[in-house]
Parts: sequence; C-alpha cells; structure tokens
Amino acid sequence: MKQSDDVVGLLSQRGRFLVAEPFFDRGGRMTVERDRRAKPGHLALVRRRGRSAKVVKLLGRPDVARDVIEALMVSRGLWRSFPPGVERAADEARSAVPASAAAERRADLRDLPTFTIDPVDARDFDDAISCERLGDDGWRVWVHIADVSAFVRPGTQLDREAYRRSTSVYVPGAVEPMLPQPLSNDACSLVHGADRLAVTVEFELHGTDIARVAFHRSLIRSDKRLDYDQVDRIFAGSEQAEAPWAEPLAAAREAATALARRAGAEALVLDSAEPEFRFDGRGHVTDATERAQTESHRLIERLMIAANEQVAKFLSERSTATLFRVHERPEPASVERLVAQLASLDVPTPPLPERLSASQAAEAIGEISHIVDQHVRRTGHGRRALTSLILRALRQAHYSPRNRGHAGLGLTHYCHFTSPIRRYPDLLCHRALLSAVGAGEQPPPSSALDEAGTWTSDRERDAMAIERDADDIASCFLLERTLFEQGTGTVFDGEVVGVIGAGAFVAFGGGYEGMLPVRRLQGDWWELNEEGTLLRGEQSGDTIRLGDRVRVRVERVDAPRGRVDLVPE
Repeated sequence: MKQSDDVVGLLSQRGRFLVAEPFFDRGGRMTVERDRRAKPGHLALVRRRGRSAKVVKLLGRPDVARDVIEALMVSRGLWRSFPPGVERAADEARSAVPASAAAERRADLRDLPTFTIDPVDARDFDDAISCERLGDDGWRVWVHIADVSAFVRPGTQLDREAYRRSTSVYVPGAVEPMLPQPLSNDACSLVHGADRLAVTVEFELHGTDIARVAFHRSLIRSDKRLDYDQVDRIFAGSEQAEAPWAEPLAAAREAATALARRAGAEALVLDSAEPEFRFDGRGHVTDATERAQTESHRLIERLMIAANEQVAKFLSERSTATLFRVHERPEPASVERLVAQLASLDVPTPPLPERLSASQAAEAIGEISHIVDQHVRRTGHGRRALTSLILRALRQAHYSPRNRGHAGLGLTHYCHFTSPIRRYPDLLCHRALLSAVGAGEQPPPSSALDEAGTWTSDRERDAMAIERDADDIASCFLLERTLFEQGTGTVFDGEVVGVIGAGAFVAFGGGYEGMLPVRRLQGDWWELNEEGTLLRGEQSGDTIRLGDRVRVRVERVDAPRGRVDLVPE
C-alpha cells in the first residue's frame, strides 16, 4: 500500500549517487539507497527516509505510456493488487457459493432467452437482459444483475476491502477493480453459457407505463454475449440476429424506445463521447477512437435506469435504509447565469420568470439542454463547450440515505443498483432490496449510511480525476506519435472548448486538447468577459468565443503530465 511518505520518482545518476526526483508532485531530489533493481531513467515508487529514499516498487520507463499511467495510479494511492488475505477470501467465497447449492431458494430463470451487451473488451458482466412482447404495445422486461451480495458478506474482510475501494477505476489499458478477479471476472460475472446467481428486476411496460414490478433472487444463464458494435450492426440491418436471442433483442429495442418517451421535461440531453485507446505489446499508444453513445448504448442505459428507478421506489415506499443516487435541482442563480452565458454566445434560450423557483430552474435547464442540442445539430459545432456550460450549472450527483430525487434524469426516485461488481453503493442497495423482499439479507445499518454516502461519493470523485488525468496522458503520448509521423509543423483544425483569463482550451485533431495562451496572441491585450464565455481584444475588439473554430500548431507536449501548449496559425 502507498504510504503518505511514498512518492513516484524518476531515477537518475548524479556522480556516485542514484537520485529520485518527484515525477508528478513537487519536491526536492532524494538520494536513493543502494538497490540492484534500480536503474537510471526508470520510474519507481520510493519511500522517503529523511533526505534519502528506499525503492519500494519499480514502475517502468517515462517514455512508455502504459508505464506512466501505472505510475499515475500508484501515485494517487491505488494499491494495484489485493492483500493476500483478500485474495484467499475471494477464492473461498467463489468455492463456498456454487450456483447449484443456492438454486432451491431462487427463481429459476434459466429457460428465459437472455443476453448481455457490453464493450467488446469487457471482462466483467454486471447485467443481462430478457424481454418478451405482450401484444402490440406491451413488453415484459427482466433486468438481471449479478448477485454480488451472495459472495461478499457484510463485515467480512472482502466487504471491508470493497468498501475501502468503493469503486473500480478504469484507465486506458488498465483497471483497478473493486473486487478480486475470482469474483469480478468469474463467479459474479454473468458470462455466457454458465449458470449464475442474480438479482432480477421484472416489470411490465404498457405503452410508457411501468406496472407489475417484481424482484427475485434468481438463477440465470446468458445465451449470448453481444457487444455494442455488433448490436448496432444488427439494428442497421448489416448483421443477422440469431435464435433464441433475436426476438428478445428486438423486443428490448422496442421497450427501450417506449421508456425514452417516459422522460420528463426536466430530463437532460447531454451527449458526450469518451476516448478509447489501443496499445501495442510494448505499452505504447497506437490509436484512439471516440466511443460515442449509439442506439445499443441507449438501449442498455434506458433499461438500467428503469431498473434503478423501480428499486429506489420500492425501498423508499417501505422506508428501507439504503443509499440513493441524489442529483439535486440546480440553484436558480446558476440557471440564470447559464442563460446569460448562452445569450452572450448567441445561443437561443427560453424566457425565465422574474423569480425562478427550484422546480422552475430544473424544468428550465432541461429545456435548455434540448435547445442546445438542436443548436449544435444545426450549426455543426460547439457541443463540448456548451455541454460543459450546462454541466457547470448543475449540482454534483452524490450518494445519500435521504432520497432527494435525480434532477438530471427528471426522476423523483433513483439509486445505483445495476453495477455491484464495480460500485459499493450498488451492493448496499442489493442488501437493502433483498432484506425488503425477505430474501435472506439484513439491510445496511442506517446509522452507518451517512458516512458511507460521503465516503463513496468522495471515492467516486477521486476515481473520475484519475481516469481523466490518465486519458490526458494517453492522448499526449498518441499526439507525440502523430507529430513524429506527420511532422512537428502540422497545422490542426480545432474548436475552442474553454476559456480562462490566461487563454483558450482548444480541442483539435480529432481527440486532442491543448492550451492556447493569450501571451502567444500578439498585438493585443485580451480580457475574459463577465460571463466567462469569450476573450476580447481590448484594441481590436476581436473575440475568441466558446465553440469558435481555430487553426493551431503544437508548440510543446508534456506527455507524462498530460499537457499540450499550442500556438495560433
């Protein structure tokens, strides 16, 4: 485990001494105690001992993307392995809970045609789907979620470790899992062709109305592992679906479309794309694509949202202690500022009442997100910048034992239930639900839920920061490769995605981002406007606005720290 006096350092030779210089953090150079493993030019986790340091772990080279990302994870306190006792406990739990032994007390749903839809490189499968049509405008849906609570018992060493981690952390080329692999990738993973323990949310959908909701501790078997790209090809008609999962997939598609029509006026429209990096065998980044939301992603998302909503309603109605996923309504002042920001960019905005209430603010920001989406589709630019403005106007979602609704989804009840392999709050919701339906679990102690909500919310934010920084590092290494292949003088088309007093952030080259400092904009004095949406030249009156198209060249890439400096072209 990384201790408070541990630091990731770059080793180098200084005369007779091997020294370590902090790589991510600021600090003085340290003399490294003699260690045959340590070599100049390598990264290492070192432990300070006064003015000297001892090598704890070697981490690779600073010119290899995968090694730098590994070093970043270690520097942020991730263990990168489980304690031996936890690994043994996971093996014992896997062996102690065979599917056949638990089948008598479960709903046997193995005869239902069932499938999973995940990224092509997924290793853990939290959820599976079954669906059938009920006449012309009705569907019965089963959302099956891995029964992690059968393996991770409250108060055990496994449970304490899962709580300490609280969430899996996904970075390019690596993952820090919440649960050891014998559970996350095996016993708790709904792999195709194997009997698996699950918790199933069953509901009927008639038009846009959900009825006849039931919850089961179940035994399932997935008939097919599908991936998002494959399902999109099936929906586009370029690939054929096969029995027995073809009809259930078609029915699930119709049900998801109906669920989309249930979204209230407050539900936000916020399309985004995430980078997906590929590495070669030596750990170098070779390529990246933007993983955009497609119909297959939306199908799974809508069914998972419906399941989460029904679990939250059920637990709330029975006053069962749990953690809700809370996204409170935005502050009226934040929505008023957002409208002013959009107006400064000539983006249409809805009229606001003179005195905006919290409920009116939520409705307004939902309407704004739809207007912005239409504006971006019409003009062809500005999505990242305008989406960022909307996100900054929102409050941050968090976990809490008090249900205050989810403003972003426009729902009065919501929890996280569908990913217990990788999120601890979902595991707590499973225990709460199973206790409420008399399925042999004890509910989480209500006295501990305030602390659990704060802890898991903080760990989620930490994970997001690590993932964002790791993406930046991978992107910078790929940019260096691109510049080597195309030439350092390559000119890129870009778009302004952020502005601060010191300059503009520019997305360019189909996935890169860098800083264009105002000091490189010769011949004028640039000031940020009151709304924080544009820079204006004091003498010329020229502007650099969010969403503007610009042409830039790369001046400097600091790949290990994820920084790119740009100059105008």
